Amino acid sequence: MTAPILSIRNITKSFGGIKAVRGVSFDVHKGEILGLIGPNGSGKSTLFNCILGQLQPDEGSVEVKGVPVTGMRASKLNRLGVGRTFQQLSVFPQMTVLDNIIVAGQEHKGTLISRLFGPTDAGLTQAADQLIEFFRLTHLRDTPAGSLSYGQQKLVDAAMAFMAGPDLVLLDEPAAAMDEATERHFIREFDEPAGGVNLTMLAHLKERLVAYNAEHGTTFVVIEHNMEFVMSLCTRIVVLAEGAIIAEGSPDEIRANQTVIDAYLGG
Repeated sequence: MTAPILSIRNITKSFGGIKAVRGVSFDVHKGEILGLIGPNGSGKSTLFNCILGQLQPDEGSVEVKGVPVTGMRASKLNRLGVGRTFQQLSVFPQMTVLDNIIVAGQEHKGTLISRLFGPTDAGLTQAADQLIEFFRLTHLRDTPAGSLSYGQQKLVDAAMAFMAGPDLVLLDEPAAAMDEATERHFIREFDEPAGGVNLTMLAHLKERLVAYNAEHGTTFVVIEHNMEFVMSLCTRIVVLAEGAIIAEGSPDEIRANQTVIDAYLGG
């Protein structure tokens, strides 16, 4: 087996007297779609932030393709081929779908001088159009992102994460529910169903992620609360509870694991 694309070793993180993550270790191999799940307070988000350099772990290390990256800033991780999506949308509402995706790729294209004096699109329009077509957003290409439904904006957000051609993408709750203010807005403006991305758009997002993985071999690590979504998307699942790994295996193995049922899934 080839070396892991992502290696987590003994990550530990405390806040005051509360140990949020307790010696977590696992590997992710190229082409995997790995799910990271657990009940609220299990340490998922803390671990994610330690991987992405937003938090410095108290102990342990993170490696990407064999390179130590513990505490490394997102901009440097991006240059190593690590992309991410956010639980809350990161699109620019006044900009078109095309321009949002171009902006996402500009920081990885050329030097500061070339960006200042080169083409306004940094030569990225063709690549952006390919992603727009892949996510089946062509009919919305020139539409301001702020006028799209919540689910459509989630698709744009995903496309933005792939603009730099990453080898590894960390997805932070792609099926996440809206916060109250966002939900009120989308119900009022777009008749978007309460609770997050509608089921049709969610199925489309999952299908596109699986297709991208198959076509490009891109590796995904997914934090998600929507169990149906994560079980149908991921090839392997790591389960956290109280900051530690309690189970690891295929979706079928996780569904049948009594420890997981007791801690998270319920009877």
